[in-house]
Amino acid sequence: MKKMYFIAIYPPQKIIDEVKVFKEDLALNYNNSKALKNDAHITLFQPFERELNLENDIHVAFHKIDTNISPFEITLNGFGSFPNAKNPVLYVKPEENEQLKDLQLKVKEIFSYKNYSFHPHVTVGYRDLTWEKYMEAWEVYKEKEFKTKFFVDKIILLRHDGKWVPVAEKKLSKE
Repeated sequence: MKKMYFIAIYPPQKIIDEVKVFKEDLALNYNNSKALKNDAHITLFQPFERELNLENDIHVAFHKIDTNISPFEITLNGFGSFPNAKNPVLYVKPEENEQLKDLQLKVKEIFSYKNYSFHPHVTVGYRDLTWEKYMEAWEVYKEKEFKTKFFVDKIILLRHDGKWVPVAEKKLSKE
């Protein structure tokens, strides 16, 4: 039996709740309810599928990630979008952050078998967001203000069991 896994950073519950307000707005006013299924997070390694009996290998690899870096702060500031006409995405933008890029590279060293570009974001609207509704929403969200910050001190491995559930975490710590 196959399961989906991914690696992410989660902000504190207060910020998850603040971002959920935007997701609820998109569900109510722009027919976009899919994003409500997931809590706000920044993906470090996109979802991948593996046999459940290989989960121990995934845990071993996860714990090999070099997290010998100091915990750091991420500032979320405003909104951005990936205007792909087939699957447009609206998101909260993290400010440029070298520690976040460094952490993602350390994850990629262990987990990546292919090259993909890293565009950190906290998704607000996607999947069932039509191009027309995306254009309407983007007119509102491109000028909308939202700024907050949070401290990153761990990464989380999640498995999809009907919903995403944490199965392991690894603390950041500079020795």
